[in-house]
Amino acid sequence: MAGPTRRQLFSALGASAFVTATGGLLLPGRAGAEEQAGLADGVTPDGLLSGDSTAFGHDLALDPARPKRQLRAMWIASVVNIDWPSRRGLSVEAQKAEYLRLLDEAEAYRLNAVFVQVRPTADAFWPSPYEPWSEWLTGVRGRDPGYDPLDFLLTEAHKRNLEFHAWFNPYRVSMPAPGGAGVDINQLAPNHPVRQHPDWVVPYPINAAGARLYYNPGIPEVRAFVEDAIMHAVENYDIDGVHFDDYFYPYPAAGQQFADGDTYARYGGGFTNVHDWRRDNINLLVSELYQRIHAAKPWVKFGISPFGIWRNKATDPLGSQTNGLQSYDAIYADSRRWVREGWVDYINPQVYWNIGFTVADYAKLVPWWADVVDGTPVHLYVGQATYKIGTGGAWNDPAELSRHLTFNRNYPQVHGDVHFSAVQMRANRLGAIDRLVAEQYSRPALIPISSRLGGAPPPHPVITWLEHVQHRVRMTIQPTAVGEDGPSSTAYAVYRLDSFDQLETGLQDATFMLGTVRADGGEASFEDRTAVPGRLYWYVATALDRLHHESQPSPPRPSQGAPSS
Repeated sequence: MAGPTRRQLFSALGASAFVTATGGLLLPGRAGAEEQAGLADGVTPDGLLSGDSTAFGHDLALDPARPKRQLRAMWIASVVNIDWPSRRGLSVEAQKAEYLRLLDEAEAYRLNAVFVQVRPTADAFWPSPYEPWSEWLTGVRGRDPGYDPLDFLLTEAHKRNLEFHAWFNPYRVSMPAPGGAGVDINQLAPNHPVRQHPDWVVPYPINAAGARLYYNPGIPEVRAFVEDAIMHAVENYDIDGVHFDDYFYPYPAAGQQFADGDTYARYGGGFTNVHDWRRDNINLLVSELYQRIHAAKPWVKFGISPFGIWRNKATDPLGSQTNGLQSYDAIYADSRRWVREGWVDYINPQVYWNIGFTVADYAKLVPWWADVVDGTPVHLYVGQATYKIGTGGAWNDPAELSRHLTFNRNYPQVHGDVHFSAVQMRANRLGAIDRLVAEQYSRPALIPISSRLGGAPPPHPVITWLEHVQHRVRMTIQPTAVGEDGPSSTAYAVYRLDSFDQLETGLQDATFMLGTVRADGGEASFEDRTAVPGRLYWYVATALDRLHHESQPSPPRPSQGAPSS
C-alpha cells in the first residue's frame, strides 16, 4: 500500500506533530509505540519519506543564484611559497596555523574544496619512498619537516567537510636559481632520483633566465616513475582527487628547442614527427594514470587544469574563436582529446581572461569548453584568474569576476569554479571577493555528483537531539543504519525550514541549506548560529556518501515553539 506524500501527511498533521528522540513523528493524543513511530495505516518512517525522490539528487536549482550543487574551490600553491607555507623554514606550529587560517577563509567564502600542491618540484609533502622532502617546507632540500604535512592537510580539510584534491606537477624538477636548484643537478637533494638518473632530465631553457630541469616525458621509465610517485600518495592517503595543472612539456622559450632528439630517435618509431610523439607521451601519462587511480580507488577523481586555449579556430576548425598560444602545439597538451576519450573525471581550463578580451574572450572560451564536455561524463570547472583583480583594464571593475559566474549559468555543463589562488582571495582587492561571495556564494552548495564514479545515497539520518538557546540551535545527527551493507554516511547536509510546505521544494536548491558537517563515526554535531530567539523552525538533515549522493531527508524536527520530546 502506497503511503501518503510528505505534503499530504504534513498538511494533515500540522504543527501539532513533532519529532521524537528516535526521529519518528509523535501524533497528539497517541502514545502507543506504533503511533509514536508514525506507523498509521502502514506508513513507516521510510514510507513517510518516500514521496518524489528526484529532488534530492537534483542539480537544477530553482534559484540559479543558489545552486544546490556547485564545485567551489581555491588553489593553495606551495611552489616558491606562493600560498602555503608563506615562507620556507617556518616552525611546524606556524605552518599548521597558516594552513588552518586558509581553511577558515575557505569556509567563510562557502567553498567546498581545496586543491593543495603537494608535489611542486619532483619532491614530496609526505614521507615518499620515491622523492625527497620538499624544499618549500624547511628551506633545505630533502630535510624532514618533523611531521606528515599531507596527512595534516587532508585531515583538517575533511574536518570542515572540504574535498581535498592533491595537486601534483608531473615533470618539473627544479625552479630557477638562485631560489631553486636551477639546472645544477648537484643542488638537488642528496637522495633525489635524478642524481642516480641524470639522463632522465632536460635543462630548459639553456643559458637563459628561468632555466630549470624537467623530467623527459619521452622516456618510458620516467613516465612509470612519475606515476609510481603519485600513486604512493593515492594508495596511502585518503585524498579525494588527483590534480594536475598546466605544466607538461615546458612553455616555449624564444630561440630554444627542448633537447629530446636522442629520445625521439630511440622511442619515436611509428610517429611521422616529433610533435605527435610528444603529444602521445603526455596522452600515455594521462590515460595510464587515470586507469591506475581508479583501479586502486574507484572514488578518487582525476582532473587537469590545462591552459585555457586548446587550439585556435584559424588553425583547426575544432578550435575556439581565439588567437592566443595553443597548448596542443606549444606544450603538447591535447586537452580536448583527454575529455573526449574520458581519461579525466573533470577538466578545469584556466580561462584567465576577461569578458570581451580580444585575443581570448571569456565569453567565447566557456561556451567552447562547454561544447567539448557536452555528452561526456567529464565535469567542467572553470579556472578563474582571481589574481588579476585590480591589475588594470576590465579587471579594475570589481564586478568582473562575479560576472564570470553569472555568465556560466547559461551553460549547464559548467559545474563550478576554482580560484587562483588562496592569498589572492584573501587580498579581496576592490572588494571583489566580498561581491563574489554575496552574489554567487550566498548559500552553501554540495559538490556535483560524477555518475561514472559509482556511489549511492545512504539511508536517511535522524536528528536525535536538538536545543534552541537564544541565537543558537545545536543538534546531533545520527545515521539510521550503522554497520549494514550499502553506502555509509560521510557527511550530513542541514536545512532550516519555516514550514512543512517548504520541504516539498525547499531542498532542490540551497536557499534553506545551512551547511554540511563531516560525520565522525556516523554521528555529527551541528550548530545554527543565525536562529532568531523564540521563532519556530523545522530542521531537516540528509546524509551524503563520500561522492556526495544525498539521501532522503530526516523527519523534520522543530526548534522551539512546539512541544518537545
